[in-house]
Amino acid sequence: MAIAIAFSAFINVRLTVRTAAETRGFAVVELYTSEGCSSCPPADAVVAKIEKESTDKPVYILAYHVDYWNHLGWKDQFSSADYSKRQKDYARFLKTDGIYTPQIIVNGKIEFVGSEEAKLRSVIGTNLQNTSSNKISLNVAAIKPKQATLKYTIGTADKNTILQIAVVEKAATSKIGGGENNGRTIAHVQIVRKLQAVASPAGEGTIDISLPDGFDSKTWEMIGFLQNKGSGAITGAAKAL
Repeated sequence: MAIAIAFSAFINVRLTVRTAAETRGFAVVELYTSEGCSSCPPADAVVAKIEKESTDKPVYILAYHVDYWNHLGWKDQFSSADYSKRQKDYARFLKTDGIYTPQIIVNGKIEFVGSEEAKLRSVIGTNLQNTSSNKISLNVAAIKPKQATLKYTIGTADKNTILQIAVVEKAATSKIGGGENNGRTIAHVQIVRKLQAVASPAGEGTIDISLPDGFDSKTWEMIGFLQNKGSGAITGAAKAL
């Protein structure tokens, strides 16, 4: 009887561990930054540290370079008006007073100053312990010089959910020749070079992504995440394999 009880306990432990792995949480960390902002390099350094430490965890760093600093002496080569608009959308979702850099938003639900490393670690830890409400998998079916085809599988997604695909340059450095960071060399990680959306992507499907100039599958990657277009909340995420 003792052996049977012990064997039963072992089975229960194995099942519990497997279930926990299947429903583990995730953290999509969006940094809004600019090469023209003197407060941004410390935030860039913080997310670079987190990225290096999180290679075996479902932590997805996305750095969006906004364009509203460009008129102050230096044009950020990675900046886009689309990313400034995305940040403004978050201001509406999260009911903040306005936009600023450096700003971090985690899973579309909580925002704070991007250089607050202790805060970021705490929020990531909390979200990794949460249960993911949507499962998503992404696989690269084909890559051509200017286009990638991805296959996706999504567990559940309502009509307000969109699949966002971020094409990410994993690392770059810039020699700054003007503005607040004049004369500095700044290192960047996880630079979003393109963001493309698929509406109502429930079930299985494919999507063609146009690739930016310079794309290299060895030094770039693609990250997909499910986002509610009404609230901004992110409910699932995965890297393309």
